[in-house]
Amino acid sequence: MALGEFDLIARYFQRPGHQLAQRVVLGIGDDCALLQPAQGQQLAVSSDMLVEGRHFFSDVDPMALGHKALAVNLSDLAACGASPLAFTLALALPTADATWLGGFTKGLFALADAHGCDLIGGDTTRGPLNICITVFGQVPSNTALLRSGARAGDEIWVSGTLGDARLALQARLGRIAVPDYALESAQQRLDWPTPRVALGQALRGLASAAIDLSDGLAGDLGHLLRASGVGATLHADAVSGLLACPWMPASERLDHVLSGGDDYELLFTAAPQEHERVLGAARQSGVAVTRIGSIEDQAGLRLTDAQGQPIKAQLSSFDHFL
Repeated sequence: MALGEFDLIARYFQRPGHQLAQRVVLGIGDDCALLQPAQGQQLAVSSDMLVEGRHFFSDVDPMALGHKALAVNLSDLAACGASPLAFTLALALPTADATWLGGFTKGLFALADAHGCDLIGGDTTRGPLNICITVFGQVPSNTALLRSGARAGDEIWVSGTLGDARLALQARLGRIAVPDYALESAQQRLDWPTPRVALGQALRGLASAAIDLSDGLAGDLGHLLRASGVGATLHADAVSGLLACPWMPASERLDHVLSGGDDYELLFTAAPQEHERVLGAARQSGVAVTRIGSIEDQAGLRLTDAQGQPIKAQLSSFDHFL
């Protein structure tokens, strides 16, 4: 039997028996949801859209897609140091496929429950597969991490590893040969990114600026530098070391890290005197961090080798319209 819009919502998204958090005053079922942030907190809000053929392949595992659709939004909350509250989902579907919806919602709600983030509303319609999530978080007033706080002398840090997702994508497109042992882990990073929510919260009052890495290190760092009115120098050895591919020349690893995307790690800056506290925040959050460079007064982004000599590299990033 074909599912209508409201049957689809009731069967797959209303979750009978699921207990909403106290901060959700009213969830799915009315014209608006109602949220009540804790006293002294500000709302943090972000939206991301995933479009079939642009952000994911048509044969992607629907469970992984459900996970990733929410993960990319939680990564934005992490970048401002916010705690997740709730989210809405706008979903266009070619057909109401029960198998696909079952897998998608399983991946979506597993990540949502892991972060205490309730689905509180949205919209469904028929059309090309398109997923748009708006996530709501809360952060103590005047403590949110922003892109605009980096200052000359600050150290530049990144969490986790970079370039793995691009490696998987390039292999899928037949543009690069990747050993089987490396391809499996790279594909995991592409399909199941880990939003660094705990690290973002641990960096409140410690990091001077932050951004999540979705479109590539060079491009996203460029956004932070422009917002802060500063420049930076990156250490090429540290950057290329973020991609653990010993079979790949260092120059190629450097390009993959600088110009990749879909990493969903955090890039942040902190004053040099906070170095040990940054490492402590990383340990507390269970994620490794690496210092990759320094903020400078001179505008622009530069790369140096182990001897401090300038080197040239491709400094590009993903653009949805190019």
